[in-house]
Amino acid sequence: MTICRSLITPCSELLGSWSGRITSVLLCAALLLLAPPAVSAKSKTHRAPRPEPELKILDLTVSPNPYTISSGSLQFSALIQLPKELNGTTLLEFSSFITSPSKNSLRFLTTRTALEPHQASTAGAAPPQVSVLLAWDGLDQKKVPSAAGVYQFEVRAKLLANGEKGPRTQMVAWPKRGTIEVR
Repeated sequence: MTICRSLITPCSELLGSWSGRITSVLLCAALLLLAPPAVSAKSKTHRAPRPEPELKILDLTVSPNPYTISSGSLQFSALIQLPKELNGTTLLEFSSFITSPSKNSLRFLTTRTALEPHQASTAGAAPPQVSVLLAWDGLDQKKVPSAAGVYQFEVRAKLLANGEKGPRTQMVAWPKRGTIEVR
């Protein structure tokens, strides 16, 4: 016991003095500075913004707005710009997702249009454009008339190519969002 106590005593006396405390603080600071910096778990890497895809929704018209369910259907009409080269894509899918403020009522609409191959446009020529139309009958996913309120919608355009297991997405346009008042 006396051997161990004699080894411990000088350390406690050293740390008890001011010079011992300052030495230990400087030693800890040196270890922190020399240690590799810890990488934050949520650090963001700065990447360049994604380039806009060649497939674009140029114009979107929703009519009538405000929409009354008993007056017929709500029309989503869009003008879509296709890329200069289709690269094997054969279908254009245009879809809309409509949701109520409570998210209890929703509806997904989609239409697919077969595309004809076109010549690659020469320099300066406008890329090909296609008009697409979707109609909403005012019914929700349960085929019940939707309640009055302000609904949100998001429309998307995709280019699909036939694969071994069915159509596969090749290119997606940036979505367009908006609101519809339902009465």
